[in-house]
Amino acid sequence: MTNFFTIAAWEVLAAAEPIKANYPYGKIYAGVLGLGFVAAVSLGSIAFYNSKRPVGWENKDRPNFVPKVNAEDSEN
Repeated sequence: MTNFFTIAAWEVLAAAEPIKANYPYGKIYAGVLGLGFVAAVSLGSIAFYNSKRPVGWENKDRPNFVPKVNAEDSEN
């Protein structure tokens, strides 16, 4: 006797094959998600290294690849 859940899972996967061929949105979604993650990590690193240092990080140098951002007000 075969397992009911195994048969049902294979039937669902077989039925989804034509849908996957017509809708490549999964790759687009994964690309946008990956790009957003890289952007968040990059901007977060720049903000962290240009901010006031937290406890334990006072004497650490900023890495060379992180640009220095001046937070002075230019409005007078």
